[in-house]
Amino acid sequence: MEAAKALSINESGADLVRRCRSGDGSAWEEIVSSFSRRIFNLAYRFTSNAEAAEDLTQEVFVRIYKTLDQFDPKQGDLTNWLMRLARNLIIDDYRKRQRNPQDSIAEDVEEHIFHLRAVGGSQQNDMERRELCAQVQAGINKLPPDLRVCVILRDIEELSYQEIVDLLEIPEGTVKSRINRGRIELAKILRRMRVVNV
Repeated sequence: MEAAKALSINESGADLVRRCRSGDGSAWEEIVSSFSRRIFNLAYRFTSNAEAAEDLTQEVFVRIYKTLDQFDPKQGDLTNWLMRLARNLIIDDYRKRQRNPQDSIAEDVEEHIFHLRAVGGSQQNDMERRELCAQVQAGINKLPPDLRVCVILRDIEELSYQEIVDLLEIPEGTVKSRINRGRIELAKILRRMRVVNV
């Protein structure tokens, strides 16, 4: 179902945007329902808090709605444009919070973890996956901010090195170095937490 929605967006992004701009509420609902999980998951990776991630997801959609007139199908598809905008806003929020840190503890967000659900998996497997996801997130939270951003963008969002360079506006060598250091540090953290063996 999710794939079918995403496919329809890829095929008719320009039409959907045109319908949204002319006031068609169902077109906007289709965009929101197709992207809200993915944007929420990304926001959660950076906030480690379900409520903050929900707020940030709403902010992202408000910004997307306000800038729909900037979407140009000749520049790429709707999915790429939306996710690029979402990443920029989420990373901007993350940087702001790094400058003004608040005590925030990662919380249990089992109902929000969508991407680890196994098809046909048992309830036990599902519970173990959620627990592992929470432990890995806790490990990611312990990374220094510069390493954390690069690891999330590369290993979770699966962006290319060039996309990360463009997004963070830092040299490719720095990106590669931070990803490498972040992976090594995360492995050490997860070993100390006994999430992974040796």
